[in-house]
Amino acid sequence: MMENVNDQEMAVTKGSSDGEPYLGMEFESEEAAKVFYDAYATHMGFIMRVDAFRRSMRDGKVVWRRLVCNKEGFRKLRPRRSENRKPRAVTREGCKAMIVVKKEKTGKWVVTRFVKEHNHPLVAIPANGRRSVLLSQTPVAQDTGPSVNYDEKDVKIRELTAELQRERKRSAAYQEQLEMVLRDMENHSHHLSRNIDDIVQSVKQIEAKRIAASHC
Repeated sequence: MMENVNDQEMAVTKGSSDGEPYLGMEFESEEAAKVFYDAYATHMGFIMRVDAFRRSMRDGKVVWRRLVCNKEGFRKLRPRRSENRKPRAVTREGCKAMIVVKKEKTGKWVVTRFVKEHNHPLVAIPANGRRSVLLSQTPVAQDTGPSVNYDEKDVKIRELTAELQRERKRSAAYQEQLEMVLRDMENHSHHLSRNIDDIVQSVKQIEAKRIAASHC
């Protein structure tokens, strides 16, 4: 089921550029691989999309994952409902850029395939916030009209994606704090329950002694 390696595949080694994936690169988990490639995508100027996966025949867990450029593949053509509606912008252009990670017996996730080149312009957001367009190594026909709006739309998507990631991190921090509070409340409740049980037992003992003394 694995795709054939084509001429675009980059068999880079550990001596490649800093921050760039390479064959054999290891991650502690699938999520770590996703975070790395998403950060790489942000740096290079494209948007990552989580794509196909395969599960283990033994326990059903994911053991193979493909992470691609969001312009991978082509959109299926559907009949327009109304002639007055504007056609949707083209967001998939058959881009082949991707990495494939596979879970090894050691538990590590290893990069088994890396395709670097994109067939479309890359849109990066510099640290100073200014917008710029970085062209990929593959020649792309330039269009002075709609491409400007297209690039700006891409930048907006990236900005919203970055904001969503920040919100997710903030939400995870709040959830962790909430879980700590709940654990403290549970421990406190357990402590109170033990104290109440001790008091009840003490009252019972006192009552038993009182009854025994009255019969004497």
